[in-house]
This record gives sequence, structure tokens and C-alpha cells, in this order.
Amino acid sequence: MTSLDGYKRYLAVVQSQLVDALADHVSVAVVTAAHLIADRIQDDRVIYAFGASHAGLLVQDQFYRAGGLVPIQPILPSSLMLNVTPITATSTLEQTRGIAQEILADVPIGKGDLLLIVSVSGRNAVPVEMCTLAQQRGATVVALTNITYSSSVKGRGVPRLFEVADVVIDLPGMAGDAVVALGEGVPPVGPTSSAVGAAILHGLMVETATVLIERGTIPPVFASANLDDSAAWNDRWIETYRERLNYL
Repeated sequence: MTSLDGYKRYLAVVQSQLVDALADHVSVAVVTAAHLIADRIQDDRVIYAFGASHAGLLVQDQFYRAGGLVPIQPILPSSLMLNVTPITATSTLEQTRGIAQEILADVPIGKGDLLLIVSVSGRNAVPVEMCTLAQQRGATVVALTNITYSSSVKGRGVPRLFEVADVVIDLPGMAGDAVVALGEGVPPVGPTSSAVGAAILHGLMVETATVLIERGTIPPVFASANLDDSAAWNDRWIETYRERLNYL
């Protein structure tokens, strides 16, 4: 039996980064974003969300989720998801300028809407152009991105996401994402952005629901479909948003 040394080292870093997510600059951005999202929900709007490749997993975990907000409208183009073969095509495509315009062509995001973009490195053309195009339509953009990572690399023919988004939630982490060093000649292992990013996004949605409660508005949230008494509650929200959410 092993000592679990690698396991413990990895979880220690994740734990440390979760503490970093409570830093003042992160907390202020989360509160700001929560109020902006709450504003849109009270205005009967949906909340758009985009991420490519593994960042797309964080977006997928935000819709039709037990304990999550109902009006999350995911933008998940199949060519940038992880079921593409060869998977390396997603990296190439995410770096290609002009793709974002094609993706947004059929998305009715406009003035007064909000788009949440997840991009760990924040350097690739697609998420950055998604941001600027949405802003040109009059939408507000909230970004979850690792400023430390992004500051250590150059944008690929575009600014970096943290330089253009309206609200930037700093995702704690290291350049390259992986955090556990194994020794000379071997790349580090153990990416943290999925674990820490998911916690931040769920925390953001909890903060949004809290803001709505404080304003006297019942937050539109899903209860677990595996609870015996959840169907009536969920059906209420499904009927409310059925015509506006592409996953219903």
C-alpha cells in the first residue's frame, strides 16, 4: 500500500486555493457578479454561460443541477466539447479567430443580458472574442479566469480575458494548472481548476440566491430529482422557463 503522499499533496493545494478564493479581490468580484445575475433574474432574463473543452465542464455543472439556478443558458458548441475526435482539434479551434462569431450567430444574447465565460488561461481567441462580441451587443460579461496563469502568457492574437471582461473572478491556481511536482524531466500533475472553479461557481450561484432572498424574491433553483417530493417544485420552474432554455 502506498503512503498516499501524492494524494495528500494534491488535496493540500486544493484546500489552500479554496482559502485563496476567499481573498478580498475574489470576494468583491463574486458579490458584484451575484448582484448582476440577480438583477437579470428579477428582470426575467436567462443567464448565458460559455466554456470550451474542460472549461465547458464547469459550465455544464451549472445547468439542470440540483441546488443550482434554473435560468442558466449554456452555450456549448459541439466542436469545442470533450467528445470530439481527435480531441486535439478543440485546442486548435479554441485558438482560431472568427469562431466565436459563428457560435454566437444563433444565440439571442443582447442588450441587458449577462454572459458568464470560463477560461482558465484566458489567452485563446474564442473566449476572448465571445466576450467582446457579447459586449458589442450590449451584454455584461463576467469571467472566471486564472489571472496568475493568464499574466504569465501572451494572448494568442487577442487581449487576455481578464483584460476585457466587465467583472473578473480570479480563479486561484498556478500557470499550467497542474500543481504537484514529480521531479526533474516530468511535467507536474494534478490540475486544480476543475475542483476550485466548480466551488467558486457554485458559491457564486449560492450568493446570487442569497441576494434574491434578501430582495424578497424566491430564487429559481432546482431541487434534486431524486428527492421524493421535488417534482412539483421543479415542474413549476421548468414551465416558467421552458420556451427560453435550450436544454428543456
